[in-house]
Amino acid sequence: MPVQAVQHVRRMRGGAQGHLMRCSDGNFYVVKFRNNPQHLRVLANEFLATRLAESAQLPVPATEVVEVNDWLVGHSPELNIQLAGSAIPCEAGLHFGSRYVVSPLEGQVFDYLPAEMLERVRNLETFAGMLVIDKWTGNANGRQAAFWRKLRERKYTVSFIDQGYCFNAGEWTFPDSPLRGVYARNEVYAGVHGWESFEPWLTRVEKMDEDAVWRATGEIPPEWYGSDWGALENLARLLLERRERVRELIIAFRVSQRKPFPNWPEEA
Repeated sequence: MPVQAVQHVRRMRGGAQGHLMRCSDGNFYVVKFRNNPQHLRVLANEFLATRLAESAQLPVPATEVVEVNDWLVGHSPELNIQLAGSAIPCEAGLHFGSRYVVSPLEGQVFDYLPAEMLERVRNLETFAGMLVIDKWTGNANGRQAAFWRKLRERKYTVSFIDQGYCFNAGEWTFPDSPLRGVYARNEVYAGVHGWESFEPWLTRVEKMDEDAVWRATGEIPPEWYGSDWGALENLARLLLERRERVRELIIAFRVSQRKPFPNWPEEA
């Protein structure tokens, strides 16, 4: 059952023009709407890629189908999409919701930390694990991350957000490129010393139960992919086939002009 949106909070940054909303389960969600300016399939991408990362036990937000009713749209003037100088009301119906990584009432969220503060991120090693997911799912965007901490905490936790451009956004193709789907700064990969640094996530992807992929696929509302089950089924089959290519794609990034893994010996 979808959760119900009960209050619009504010507009979020980003190309999909999501909105932060309070929902009936008491949590806050970043909601992306079907009539977003990127592509309808962005919602399906967010749901599927996040669920796959969750299956690999990586730190991603909880995802839900969020129902936004006509009354809330009509009584929330800022609940709109800005396009070509016009404000278009967000559609009512079922939309994608990514739970805000920490309640705005309980902590702080940053989309950037300077290099000298990365030592205060308690799970920095998971950037290597998320690289596995991004290469597997063909993320066509740079890796996005949210650094958060609760009030009075000194250390931060990273959560990986914004999976909308996995599967090459609305194309559902895999034009692999070494620098796609990677974080902008090499500092987060300084802890990579060899293949062991990608474990246990690499093995979890390579050996992921096919049922887990099909189950996540089957939970996507048809409204998020135009009810084209054939296209979604083909995407799932391609994903299952790509599991054996993840190491090859990581190597391509390793030997790229970025030289992202300074502590991974050449001979290893």
